[in-house]
Amino acid sequence: MAHDVVLIPGDGIGPEITTAMRRVVDASGAQIVWHVAEAGAAQIERVGTPLPPETLELVRELGVAIKGPVTTPVGTGFRSVNVALRQAFDLYACVRPCRSLPGDGSRFRDVDLVIVRENTEDLYAGIEFAPDAPEVAELARLVEASGQRPFRAGSAISVKPISEEGSRRIVTYAFEYARAHGRRKVTAVHKANIMKATDGLFLRVAREVAALYPDIAFEDKIVDACCMGLVQDPTRFDVLVLPNLYGDIVSDLCAGLVGGLGMAPGANIGADCAVFEATHGSAPDIAGRDLANPTAEILSAAMMLDHLGETEAAARVRAAVTATLAEGTSVTADVRLAQTGSAEGAVGTAAFANAVITHLA
Repeated sequence: MAHDVVLIPGDGIGPEITTAMRRVVDASGAQIVWHVAEAGAAQIERVGTPLPPETLELVRELGVAIKGPVTTPVGTGFRSVNVALRQAFDLYACVRPCRSLPGDGSRFRDVDLVIVRENTEDLYAGIEFAPDAPEVAELARLVEASGQRPFRAGSAISVKPISEEGSRRIVTYAFEYARAHGRRKVTAVHKANIMKATDGLFLRVAREVAALYPDIAFEDKIVDACCMGLVQDPTRFDVLVLPNLYGDIVSDLCAGLVGGLGMAPGANIGADCAVFEATHGSAPDIAGRDLANPTAEILSAAMMLDHLGETEAAARVRAAVTATLAEGTSVTADVRLAQTGSAEGAVGTAAFANAVITHLA
């Protein structure tokens, strides 16, 4: 059966790593019909937005997409294309497996974690006001009238909405994922000791949902203590479920336990749509130089194949990536450096994909 998939190359190293990924998927035996669509800074001059309407419509029509990284300006400019996609299609669950791979350079060899991050609420909801916005004065009056401690004049404001509905569906997703994949425990991560209204709501709902899954162990951790525990002994954790901001930070921390973002795949899942992506940035400094490590993008494609029901092809792709990394003769410079302490003998993006394809046979 052929599957229609939207391919968004992105910018920076995106076109290179998505090309490598596409070649591996095409060689895996899965039948994918690729529909290429664009997003990124270059689209602003063309259509006035980094996420063109035709790209959104194609993703909406086909329901499955995989993308390369897209550069997000820091502090100014347009908002993240990733965030826009998540909000446009209510892709409420960001799933990021972090599993040890051969030659990943980590001090740990047996990491096997899954981060389930709420994707639509919290401080990433995009409700912000600049210091000179008239709404800031109104908010100041509201805070003062409520009897709470006023904030300083000249403050910029971000609003942190966390809903019962959003919390319940993400925690339920985490428990359902754990049950479906034979996982033993779910940890809810929060800061409810300080943010008693927002994170307190998240924690209360997590405990209510956990009671419905007596076959799966449950615990909750304050986010700072959780980070310390992860770097001390990640084997104490299994599936972690978190609000949006903490999920972003902790998932990158966990990627660092398995060699970095170049090794970490990701999926954004909603009721009617799924978008898969490598979790790293666009690395414009090495774009077009055949240096980028496409492992994360290829493993994200394996997650996509699972989602499409192509589980055999997905398993073959993962096994081929693992075999290529274990062999160590055709790996990119970051992996070679982690394996040997020197980048000498490293290969480029395309050659790494060639090696993976060879191991598919």
